[in-house]
Amino acid sequence: MSAAPSNKNHFLNKEESFMYDREARYKMEDTMNAGRIEYTEKAILNMAQRRCDVLRISMSGAVLGILTQYNLPQQFYLDIPDARIMKVGCLLMRTNANNTIEVRFLRLMTQKELDRIFVFSTHPNHRDRTLNVRSW
Repeated sequence: MSAAPSNKNHFLNKEESFMYDREARYKMEDTMNAGRIEYTEKAILNMAQRRCDVLRISMSGAVLGILTQYNLPQQFYLDIPDARIMKVGCLLMRTNANNTIEVRFLRLMTQKELDRIFVFSTHPNHRDRTLNVRSW
């Protein structure tokens, strides 16, 4: 039995996902929020949590600042506790040398969630943001 030849014109090579291949790029906005990264270690034995800072965010991704160097898995959850946003699925896209990571969200954030994040942000650009209580 021989191995199948590798064909670059195979039909599976043309598959694309809307979120990662064809989506419109959303503008990143500076912010400063406390965040928490949750992931499983050693298969499914225990959940680990790490603190982080949300430095920039858009509807489809974020730049997170982490305090120390540690090995993150490719997929994890992001919580932003002060804005009451829990368990946003994330995919690690890039790890930078300046203790920041770039992540993509597994679902698009709504404008309502972004507004809540900006209200609780300590960044000077969001100082005058207010929250509509009726929209919660």
